[in-house]
Amino acid sequence: MKKIDAILKEIYTALDDQSLQSGLQRTLKNLLPASHKVLKRWPYLIKLADEVRKIREETLKNLDYYIDEIIKNVESINGKGYFAKDRHEAIKIIDEIVGNDRKLIVKAKSMVTEELKLREHLIEKGHIVYETDLGELLIQISKDKPMHAIAPAIHMSREKAVKLLKNIGVHVSEEMSYEDIVKGVRMFLREKFINADVGISGANVVAADSGATILISNEGNIRLSTILPPKHIAIASIEKIMPTINDAYKQALVQAGYAGLYPPTYLSLTAGPSSTADIEYHRVYGVHGPKEFHLILYDGGRSDAIKNQYLWEQLLCIKCGRCQAECPIWDLVANIWGGSVYGGPMGIVWTAITEDIDTAAQLALICLGCGRCKEVCPMKINMPDIIRYLKTYISKTII
Repeated sequence: MKKIDAILKEIYTALDDQSLQSGLQRTLKNLLPASHKVLKRWPYLIKLADEVRKIREETLKNLDYYIDEIIKNVESINGKGYFAKDRHEAIKIIDEIVGNDRKLIVKAKSMVTEELKLREHLIEKGHIVYETDLGELLIQISKDKPMHAIAPAIHMSREKAVKLLKNIGVHVSEEMSYEDIVKGVRMFLREKFINADVGISGANVVAADSGATILISNEGNIRLSTILPPKHIAIASIEKIMPTINDAYKQALVQAGYAGLYPPTYLSLTAGPSSTADIEYHRVYGVHGPKEFHLILYDGGRSDAIKNQYLWEQLLCIKCGRCQAECPIWDLVANIWGGSVYGGPMGIVWTAITEDIDTAAQLALICLGCGRCKEVCPMKINMPDIIRYLKTYISKTII
């Protein structure tokens, strides 16, 4: 358990970190108005968010049923479905799929794989692993933790990013424009995509009626990571389940909109391995895309959280990260105020669910209780109320 004095020490250090402060403040100038502009231009997203909340509430009441449906339906599209109760089970499944021989693995950004410490585990097993989201690649190089749900390197200045990229052989320099830096990363990663043995992704949503996953991206790395390697492993936490493909698309649109990146450049649906039926309509699996598709549904404390009268509501979260940008504490130190994976208002509660409630309760003591997180949340999650519960929890343990 991380205690309040250690948390405060990290926060004070972050406040004195000029590089972090510079990167964070530059990013916030762009991040804060982004979702406001999107919702003003496409107001139907607000109504859609209300609809998505109602569907998700009902889905959580029947989660066991939907988990069974997904695994059955993934098998019906020639994929393989799994359920992992905890990290140990998830890692065991992934190790069996990847195999023992050294593999080149390309990864798409995924918070659930951060929970699993999957990249670190695979490297320890002897595999070569590259994060392919630029922000997450910077996190991998710096051995830091993601600082935002969708923009993990939000705290890094341009100068620091260049320095890190040069360390792994990306041909960039401080004099380059943003565009040329990105071009350098593109050239560096392209060879990894082509030669990768395994592609690993998360999933923004999973549709129970088909076992299909939906992924949102702007860089294009997710499509390359999930299509070019011969094996695709998708790992999704169980609260990402929606009953139908139609529902799943609605949630994906809401997430993209409230993240301020709308319309998303890419919205990718994956339903099994690549296939063709161009010869006598006989379906053959494994064409230009992966020959194997594996979907792992990960619990990681969610089933227990459903039974808690306060924590259950956080499972409605679609991880758009809007509450983080609106929080006055997060704006100063980003996910430094958080657990090992998640930070900010949503991160405190996710820490209670996925790590331990004692650490989350200590983190909750920093919260000002202003309530801005609830006001901007597309799911209207009552985070101030949940955080008050965590503060009450710690006061009872002291007494």
